[in-house]
Amino acid sequence: MDLQKLEQFLKDNNQPKFRLEQIKKAVYQDGISAFSEITTLSKDLREALEKEMKVLSFEVKKVLPSNDGNSAESLLELSDGKLIESVLISPKPGLWSVCVSCQAGCPVGCRFCATGKMGFKRNLTAEEIADQVLFWRQYLQKNLKFKISNLKLTNVVYMGMGEPFLNWEQVSESIKILTDKKLFGFGSRSLSVSTAGIAEGIEKMAKEFPQVNLAVSLHFADDEKRGQYMPINKKDNLESLKKALQKYFEITKRKVFLEYIMLDKINDSAEDAKKLADYIYSIGKLQLLHVNLIRFNATPETSIENLKPSSKNQTQFFKKELENRHISITIRKSLGEEVQGACGQLATH
Repeated sequence: MDLQKLEQFLKDNNQPKFRLEQIKKAVYQDGISAFSEITTLSKDLREALEKEMKVLSFEVKKVLPSNDGNSAESLLELSDGKLIESVLISPKPGLWSVCVSCQAGCPVGCRFCATGKMGFKRNLTAEEIADQVLFWRQYLQKNLKFKISNLKLTNVVYMGMGEPFLNWEQVSESIKILTDKKLFGFGSRSLSVSTAGIAEGIEKMAKEFPQVNLAVSLHFADDEKRGQYMPINKKDNLESLKKALQKYFEITKRKVFLEYIMLDKINDSAEDAKKLADYIYSIGKLQLLHVNLIRFNATPETSIENLKPSSKNQTQFFKKELENRHISITIRKSLGEEVQGACGQLATH
């Protein structure tokens, strides 16, 4: 919701200052999705607001919930016709996370990612980013399928479409909106930002939001391989990423999650495990680095690359190799695959 536009509208129409707070509470805390539903406002004011502006900055084209009720994917149309996707996930009973997009498409172009195959359309505004969380709050409030569940959103992850550090001005503003106690009221530690490895961005976030969680899409501990599958490595290679993480630890002293997608016969060998362990040891602060092994989720967009996920046995072998080297590691449960909303699957259709 465009708060500046709303505030100016109320001022132009000689409304008392408390009206803004009434509307903010109704929308952000009570999950009301239309001005016409805010009964604390007069009928005339409600009608005027409906004509002047909308609560959400996009149109909801469709929502696809999973059969198990643990995830849902939404297709959203921005004001200029560009499309984005946003995902609702329940990693544990009673916990709900929203995976938000920060760009329409993505300029990074990782070969294993459906969003990267779309190319880059444009950056999202802070309003468009935060409104994805607002939409899912409204959805949980009204959707009968979820009425029996805990409706509270507990986490927001910047792991949808786009690279957050290539739209940092708007992403950082959206973090301020999400952590504003009068708006969404999330704690900083309830937010996570995932990057393909923009060294400059990691340092900026450490200084501006030291309590927000950081995840790094590492995927390869070999510059040659990483450069083949992740073009961003040509600008920010493993050495520059290592230095950025060391600076991050100096400032925040907080844990970082290293995401590692498991690709059959590409990055899942014993030698790959050794290189990953060696790289982690070279960074230092072993107790602050945790590896998440992620299953590769194939899509029509990435089929041209002929990539396959590592087998369960190979993934377990890889995990054991790292555990033997005293690396903290988890095989992350894949969520949202049924609705094409899992890691690497977001692509507007």
